Amino acid sequence: MDVSSFLGGPRPQCGVGVVAPFDFALDRELWRWVPDEVSLHLTRTPFVPVEVSLDLARLVSERETLRHAVQALSAVEPDVVAYACTSGSFVGGVAGERAMCAAMTHEGAVPAVTTSGALLDALREIDARRIAVVTPYTRSVTDSLEEYLAGAGITVTGRAYLGLTRHIWKVAYRDVVDMARQAVVGAADALFISCTNLPTYDVIPQLEAELRMPVLSANQVTVWAALRLIGAQAVGPYQALLDPVARSGPAGMASAPPARSLPLPAAPSLPPVPSVPSAPAVPAVPPPPPEATSIPPVAGAALAGPAAVPDDEPAEGFDPPGRALSEDPG
Repeated sequence: MDVSSFLGGPRPQCGVGVVAPFDFALDRELWRWVPDEVSLHLTRTPFVPVEVSLDLARLVSERETLRHAVQALSAVEPDVVAYACTSGSFVGGVAGERAMCAAMTHEGAVPAVTTSGALLDALREIDARRIAVVTPYTRSVTDSLEEYLAGAGITVTGRAYLGLTRHIWKVAYRDVVDMARQAVVGAADALFISCTNLPTYDVIPQLEAELRMPVLSANQVTVWAALRLIGAQAVGPYQALLDPVARSGPAGMASAPPARSLPLPAAPSLPPVPSVPSAPAVPAVPPPPPEATSIPPVAGAALAGPAAVPDDEPAEGFDPPGRALSEDPG
């Protein structure tokens, strides 16, 4: 092996600077959308003793907080800066989100994007104007998201939320799926799953296939928009936002036409089988007499067949209908 080919260091990387809230716990999920030639450089906002709420959204998006975060990222010279927080970028409305981007660009001298701004870009990309919304937030924070979307001309056709104020990153995929099924009640063009601290990577293809519509998530649109600004492409499994072909595929958005049944060829006729004379009957041999000694039964042996499965225990991989959503999975 010629070691001289790599003694000069690794191949050049494009850098994406990411400003995340102090409680962000899904660094690995962001990386899953990133191609090999791109590196993420994450920094977090200072800790504040406030639970997830509109107050927290305002605190983690203050101008001074953003300025210090972008300054810290500038040391590694990223090609683009992304603010990875949905509520922090929609709490000020459309005008507030645009001001955040302008402030980050001014401070870091590179293009900037926020999660909520990336959402609007993604909705334009897939031509969606009516969407269903899923959030882990309280009602007030979910209302604020709907107001932000209305300000951008987007109609919310249905929504579902968990009402959580902490431990959002611990929400199970099954709860995300249950909320999605509740939210998609009207004629929606797409589904949006809000909050960068809510896991969504593996659930997007499943929901697209089931709901027959594009499914966007906060982390997905953030990475997609940031990479697009530097001419790179987000990677991931079958997802309509990332692959235009997927928008007309089975996840897509329209049910496939029923398969045409073809006539089966008739089975060839076979010659009749000649009859064979039956063999003479053999007298039956009586069974041997039982042993004189009996074997004691084994404790716990199942003699009456397999044990019954309780009705309230679902089979593996099956979520029974009507399952209540967890208020606090943590």
